[in-house]
Amino acid sequence: MEVSRPLKPDDKLKHRPLTPFRIMRGLTCLVVFLLTAFIFLVYFGPVAAVILRLFSLHYCRKTTAFLFGLWLALWPFLFEKINKTKVVFSGDSVPSTERVLLIANHRTEVDWMYLWDLALRKGCLGHIKYILKSSLMKLPVFGWGFHILEFISVERKWETDEPVLREMLSTFKNPQDPLWLALFPEGTDFTEEKCRRSQDFAAKAGLPVLSNVLLPKTKGFCLCLEDLRHTLDAVYDVSIAYKHQCPFFLDNVFGVDPSEVHIHVRRIPVEEIPISEDEATAWLIDTFKHKDQLLSDFKSQGHFPNQGTEAELSTLNCFLNFTVVISLTAIFTYLTYSFNLFRIYVGLACLYLAFATYFNIRPMPVQGFHSLFYRKEMKRE
Repeated sequence: MEVSRPLKPDDKLKHRPLTPFRIMRGLTCLVVFLLTAFIFLVYFGPVAAVILRLFSLHYCRKTTAFLFGLWLALWPFLFEKINKTKVVFSGDSVPSTERVLLIANHRTEVDWMYLWDLALRKGCLGHIKYILKSSLMKLPVFGWGFHILEFISVERKWETDEPVLREMLSTFKNPQDPLWLALFPEGTDFTEEKCRRSQDFAAKAGLPVLSNVLLPKTKGFCLCLEDLRHTLDAVYDVSIAYKHQCPFFLDNVFGVDPSEVHIHVRRIPVEEIPISEDEATAWLIDTFKHKDQLLSDFKSQGHFPNQGTEAELSTLNCFLNFTVVISLTAIFTYLTYSFNLFRIYVGLACLYLAFATYFNIRPMPVQGFHSLFYRKEMKRE
């Protein structure tokens, strides 16, 4: 097991040069990702997440997770195989079949994308759902994907967000549906200015003064835990750190940063987390205090404890997945440009996806079909 050398204050930032080759490769990857996302959404989105959803929410989610998991796997392929970013996992080795609430620190705008690297290794890539700010739902094409994958958008105003959270969480309670619900309790990405404001507030409130994370907002966490506790197996406390420099989205696209991503996972069985809201609040704050110390140790030592809990991604599997996605995209692109019927379908699908995402519309199963499918599932149990 390789042990990284400590980070020193005088270390220079390891920033790969932005060469013309990297620019062309990055733009090509971005175009490919947008085109494949568009084709998958317009052709598979209405079928998997609308028509099938009318019959069975469970099978709708299984189908959606499989199809869009193929597309999501392009991102770890970009990070680890094309950009050659080293992703190092440490801490607890977690199983593949658990329903979990995942809490993570928020260093930069792309933290959530690196959670896909962990989910892919656990076979849960299509089952990971994020609680994210509503502005991200307005991104072209990607916002449609967030809606189809049932990400929960919030305004960061509790009076507005609480009923939205409760409504969405009520649909996630079936223990037969795999679930990784990812939450960033800090509520925003980390900056020095935000850290100073958080420290000032903590000092006045008699709470821990943290240096590497912001003081967590606790209401969303407590609500998720309250509503899902009886169907969850564990909470994963994930700490993310970057060697030398935090990346931004375009750094990932062009492959100039980061050189290394370190992801530490601590698994806490859900029964070990207090039930009362006050005690759960104190537990979360104490967890972020522990996370703050863990990140301080990373700065001084250059690594998290117990490295090497996950193997590298298989290059062959990544390439095969890429080939499948590109082949499906090529076939449906040809059909779209060759036949009027397919062009009409794409136009209608775009109208529906734009409308459904803007108004946050998700059809619920027709009761008769839902009961029929539910009985079949119970018989198989």
